[in-house]
Amino acid sequence: QLERQLMMQNEMRERQMALQIAWSREFLKYFGTFFGIAAISLTAGAIRRKKPAFLFPIIPLSFVFTYQYDLGYGTLLQRMKGEAENILETEKSKLQLPRGTITFENLEKARKEQSKFFTEK
Repeated sequence: QLERQLMMQNEMRERQMALQIAWSREFLKYFGTFFGIAAISLTAGAIRRKKPAFLFPIIPLSFVFTYQYDLGYGTLLQRMKGEAENILETEKSKLQLPRGTITFENLEKARKEQSKFFTEK
């Protein structure tokens, strides 16, 4: 039964990751269109009015576009996975929960205190 639960958990994780990638690709279609129109319009405005300041909004928009492209079609997820594995191996202390790991005794104590709180009201 534990093996079945682990397989189910992994299946859910894979579906969530696929959904995240699909969302990023879909967002990239819309944002890419917006970015392309904005870049052309801002460049035309900068040339027409001879004000290079019109080009500055392209810089932050290009960062968002590049990030979304990397997430949807690039290697961002592989790099994130590698970094996560590195953290798990070398920085274990940063992953500890406040007050330590949850135990059955802690859960029972909290449950009893909560039930007392609700019965008193």
